Amino acid sequence: MASTPDESEREKVPSVSVDLNNDASLLIDIPDALCERDKVKFTVHTKTALGIFQKPEFSVTRQHEDFIWLHDTLVETEDYAGLIIPPAPPKPDFESPREKMHKLGEGEASMTKEEYTKMKQELEAEYLAVFKKTVQVHEVFLQRLSSHPIFSKDRNFQIFLEYDQDLSVRRKNAKEKFGGFFKNMVKSADEVIISGIKEADDFFEQEKTFLLDYSSKIKDSTAKAEKMTRSHKNVADDYILISTTLSSLSADDTTALKGHLMKLAELLEKLRVRCSVGIAYVCIIALGQSMLTVCCCDRRWRPELRQIQELKLTELLRYYVRDIQAAKDLLYRRARAQVDYENSNKALEKARQKSKDMLQAEEHQQQCLQKFDKLSESGKKELTSFKGRRVVAFRKNLIEMAELEIKHAKSKVSLLQGCIELLKTN
Repeated sequence: MASTPDESEREKVPSVSVDLNNDASLLIDIPDALCERDKVKFTVHTKTALGIFQKPEFSVTRQHEDFIWLHDTLVETEDYAGLIIPPAPPKPDFESPREKMHKLGEGEASMTKEEYTKMKQELEAEYLAVFKKTVQVHEVFLQRLSSHPIFSKDRNFQIFLEYDQDLSVRRKNAKEKFGGFFKNMVKSADEVIISGIKEADDFFEQEKTFLLDYSSKIKDSTAKAEKMTRSHKNVADDYILISTTLSSLSADDTTALKGHLMKLAELLEKLRVRCSVGIAYVCIIALGQSMLTVCCCDRRWRPELRQIQELKLTELLRYYVRDIQAAKDLLYRRARAQVDYENSNKALEKARQKSKDMLQAEEHQQQCLQKFDKLSESGKKELTSFKGRRVVAFRKNLIEMAELEIKHAKSKVSLLQGCIELLKTN
């Protein structure tokens, strides 16, 4: 059997880092969360030494819509145009495990009790992994903000963390959603036009080329990583079927082969289940209503191998797909400012030729120049920081994933050797 990890291992396994290097003056985490259908309530815990907060330690309850509101306020703040705004966490999506659980309930009559129990455990583990990732991406979003010297002092961020009542954030209506969709279409068309603008600064030209190429490679790697974890999930499902079949054969067998079949069935079950998924989570499942409610009461959950790969690799890749887009958005805003500055130069030249509205044209030209220079200065700092953070994050996660895979491989070898010895003895 695989040895039970000590407390430090359990804390280490589920963490996924984007290497934030948080300032100790503002530390944020999500110690627990409550999920009812698609509605997740996160407990956001803050410890701080900053004087802008009323207390040094406090907790509030927030929903996904509150996180989206905070992200939107940052995007809409003009002063942050030269910064890489951390990507908003994706909306919680439990539809896939819920549908699988519902189908499992419908097919219960065609399964043996043992097979049904194992399939149910597998789906519970899958649901808990999805829930864990949901909590994780929301936590990382807040930690990115708290580790940033400017975002950490944002007034709306302070309200999000400290206001102990419901924020009563209103969801976007159909008109606003359509407006956002139209705005994105205009932006996409604008990006095509701006892409033809000559870039005078070699730094930004290189960053643009790199991000476009890297974005394509990250998306491809993410698709392959997702395929890998799906394959591992299929192997676990096959283990269930083979193990159940061997158990059934052993029940009907009266020969010396009976013991061997039982040992092989136990081996496959141990290979499938690396640890108890109930160490830290309480899962209440009502199959009749296809409803899942999970209370995350502890962070000390040790996932299976495929879940380690999901948390340490696939989820990191997904995060950087979004983060690279945030960096590209910064380049777009700077390029837009460059075009505005060039247009203001043309407008000033026309005003001088006509000797009309020269003062207004000069003021506008200076404003555009100041904005462009400001975005260029802050953009260089942000993109340089982004590069260092990305390299360290991938290095850390890949090392941790490799170490955990080695531990799991050794554990599997130990199980196989133990089973072989038992078979030889019998």
